[in-house]
Amino acid sequence: MSEQHPVAVIGLGVMGQRMLANMHKYPGFEPVVVWDPDPQACRSTAERYPMLRVADSANDAITASNVACVYIACPPQHHYAAATEAFAAGKSVWCEKPLGVDAETSAALVSAATASGLANIVNFSLASAIATHELEGRLKRGALGEIQSIDLRLHFARWPRQWQEAASSWLSFRKEGGFTREVVSHWVYLTQRLFGTPVLEHARCRYPDAHHAETHLLAMLDVGGLPFSIAASSGGVGPDIVEYTVQGERGAFRIHDWNTALVSDGHSWQSCRDDIVDPREAGYQAQLANAANAIAGRAHTMPDFRFAFEVQTTIEAMLE
Repeated sequence: MSEQHPVAVIGLGVMGQRMLANMHKYPGFEPVVVWDPDPQACRSTAERYPMLRVADSANDAITASNVACVYIACPPQHHYAAATEAFAAGKSVWCEKPLGVDAETSAALVSAATASGLANIVNFSLASAIATHELEGRLKRGALGEIQSIDLRLHFARWPRQWQEAASSWLSFRKEGGFTREVVSHWVYLTQRLFGTPVLEHARCRYPDAHHAETHLLAMLDVGGLPFSIAASSGGVGPDIVEYTVQGERGAFRIHDWNTALVSDGHSWQSCRDDIVDPREAGYQAQLANAANAIAGRAHTMPDFRFAFEVQTTIEAMLE
């Protein structure tokens, strides 16, 4: 891949900074202009990346003549305005999930994306993860035998997690935040990609009060006849847990801690990709390559806005 897509970055919080760092490290995108409503975030970003132009406004960044793609990393309530502005300006859009905070606005955004005819993708990291491709390959080969169940287990000692503290003003609250939208959605995406759209059978959330995000979620979904169970919680002092397990009649596959691919034939779990020194960094590089292919109109596995909206619909049904 030779071309670099010139990109505007809207939102300079945790994800905006992470993506800027990866875009400067790996090929695919060239950040040229950035914007955030927080002047301090703009100043610190300009100090770190003096080659970037700090725009006067979101519109200034989005409509810049040297921008081909807009990466949107602001809180969900602002996704609609930024994305529709980008489409109107003839720019492709790479957006963080979820698309929005309500079904009506998100559905309108899907319609705008479709009508634009422009590339539109949503940043589910598992779309490009090495462990995802490993699982997908084993499923296609029938290596696990007939699949019997899917299970997701999550626990976070604190929510938001420490590295998300700067975004606690929205991640902590029911309106936009919570681990179901932020984390469970990645695994609902993966399940939908591999097995079909999950259908909610029942769910129960526990909230600490009327304003803050959930502390517990228990849900049962059906995916084409397969049971998909979810148990997620936050609080306490134990280590965080992220485990997605696919049980088959001849073997089981687990993605542990986002990036570690494990297999079992009925005995202890064994790593199946010891050849990759740092799966997390390999995932970042693959993510940029995958997204760049999508923007260029080449083969890719990034979800578009319509696919992401289906995931959002499932997530919001669990939270209701």
